[in-house]
Amino acid sequence: MPASAFPNLGHGIGLRTSHYADFLGERTGGSEARDVRRDGKPRIDWLEVITDNFLGEGGNPRRVLRRVRADYPVVFHGVALSLGSTDPLDRRYLDAIAELAAEVEPAWISDHLCFSSLGGHHGHDLWPIPYHEESLRHVSQRIEQAQEHLRRPILVENVSSYVAFTASTYTEWDFLKELSARTGCGLLLDVNNVFVSAHNHGCDARTFLAGLPAEAIGQVHLAGHSRKGPLLLDTHDAEVPDGVWTLYREALKTYYPNEQPSFVSLEGFVDAMVLVEGLKRAGKELTREKLITALESIQNKDVGLGPKLTLKYSPMRHKGFDQIYTTVVRDGKPEILDDWKKLPH
Repeated sequence: MPASAFPNLGHGIGLRTSHYADFLGERTGGSEARDVRRDGKPRIDWLEVITDNFLGEGGNPRRVLRRVRADYPVVFHGVALSLGSTDPLDRRYLDAIAELAAEVEPAWISDHLCFSSLGGHHGHDLWPIPYHEESLRHVSQRIEQAQEHLRRPILVENVSSYVAFTASTYTEWDFLKELSARTGCGLLLDVNNVFVSAHNHGCDARTFLAGLPAEAIGQVHLAGHSRKGPLLLDTHDAEVPDGVWTLYREALKTYYPNEQPSFVSLEGFVDAMVLVEGLKRAGKELTREKLITALESIQNKDVGLGPKLTLKYSPMRHKGFDQIYTTVVRDGKPEILDDWKKLPH
């Protein structure tokens, strides 16, 4: 499946409940805070939503999604399709996704190469599968069924893993490559998951990248992880560390030697507007220094910020990240509006 099947939308972030007020233009506070956004909303190209959080009819989540979709392209990212399970595909779940997609018209739909259910019970986790011919045929059939049901190709994401199967005869990257070739699905490359799995299993992350077909990649995720003893855990609640940024740069060189990809999903940043502009200015060979320089180059007038709004940087050199606060001055005292935690080196 060529990447052109999944349109290049620009830079996006994952929509979380803490973002709702920003993207609805409902952020409370003084006029200075409202001036942070043009028309009260962030400058961002698109938003990724967790499909499962919006399947219920009515209620606040669906209200938010409808309003957000009126202003931004949206993509669906699911966590419960359980493509690797031996349980039958959940037709009611697929029906619900299809109905929501008919209303919202997402640019694409994605889920994970994993299983999360067994014997009718849902584990609410993303468990790895063995990589051999039998599982390849099994998962391929399930992807084809899901794509037929949804009437569109989907993106399949590589997951992080902490155990491996002795029965595997494929590497993960060869399995993904063959899966895309057999089903026509695209790939959602999670760079952090590659880094985490490579560390946990002692394989070469660059070899992983080199083994994936560039033409199948429709989206790229960036996120952080945490450490638990000898293992790295894909928690998405920490800074994007040096190694993941380095691997991301390797991915650029591998897949996009002549252009900068822009379908990157960043998690954990409450205020996306200035960050996204900074990423664009930082350019292809991204480093922490370039990103900070780019952020510092953004003047209030560039992004519609009020004259009293400033960006403050508090370097924490030995911690490996910077904290960035968006503040507004009220009655002569700075008040923190947003906290971008743990920017990477």
